[in-house]
Amino acid sequence: MKSFLTAVALLLTLQTIADETLNLAAVRTADKARVAAMQNPNREALNSLFSDELRYAHSNGVVYTKASLIDMLTTSKTKYVGYSYEEQNITFPSPSIALMTGRAHIKAVTATGEMDSLLSFLAVWRQEKSGWRFLAWQSCKLPPAK
Repeated sequence: MKSFLTAVALLLTLQTIADETLNLAAVRTADKARVAAMQNPNREALNSLFSDELRYAHSNGVVYTKASLIDMLTTSKTKYVGYSYEEQNITFPSPSIALMTGRAHIKAVTATGEMDSLLSFLAVWRQEKSGWRFLAWQSCKLPPAK
């Protein structure tokens, strides 16, 4: 009986690891698509990647919904010209939620000028019926390196 329980526990552990590995790859793929869609805005692509409940809080305190962020991106009010991760960590507090944390170097052009910032961020992805969708973003500017 003890061997059976050990075998079941091992199988469950292996299945969990396999699921997390697949989810990790899916979230990374979805995030690459999100970054590409934000740099080259396409309403249809953004609509499919963003959750209907999206809450996107910029480092300057401005908060967008799905509709207002898509509008801002597609009307060229802000153009992301550079977007690279210096650090990116993804964890799964539950099977359908992915937390992505790290640092990103982001360059953008806005009506008021250019932005070139190093940000600390928290991004939340949720597995919905159509796949992994971008649910939330919160970031803050980091001071320049000395």
